[in-house]
Amino acid sequence: MAGLLCSAGKVDVSISTLVLSLIAAGILGNFTGYWFGYRTGPVLFNRNDSLFFKKRYVVLASEFYNKHGGMALILGRFFPIVRTFAPIFAGVVKVDIKKFGLYNLIGSVTWVCTFTLGGFFLGKRFPQLKDYMQYIVLGLIVVTTIPLVVAYIRRKIAENKETV
Repeated sequence: MAGLLCSAGKVDVSISTLVLSLIAAGILGNFTGYWFGYRTGPVLFNRNDSLFFKKRYVVLASEFYNKHGGMALILGRFFPIVRTFAPIFAGVVKVDIKKFGLYNLIGSVTWVCTFTLGGFFLGKRFPQLKDYMQYIVLGLIVVTTIPLVVAYIRRKIAENKETV
């Protein structure tokens, strides 16, 4: 989206500055999430399960990171909900900080370059897209919300099966 805005002249910044800034923001954001998970992980284990936290999720996350390793952090960038919680759970289960840093760097560069440069070059190739920005933004919101809705519906269906 940012690349498309940059190519349309809606953002007064060079594409290189934009890409480098977004990569840095992505890396710093994930390190912040990792730090938060690392610091709050022990506290969470001493709490009872709640609506937002269940101890079994941490066990599942630990098994997931042991099985999939860095690919979970790299590919997790491309999925809205996973992107938010992957670094936090990585901190909670105490993924090695050097490995986390490497995967964080690779994931951020891959994610930012894919979407920002993709949008930039798409906007350069099809300059008329700038006339449809509001529809593009709305479409992106809908597309990124679909996984949430699907997960919610699946959970409700599973809960209904358990109660029957």
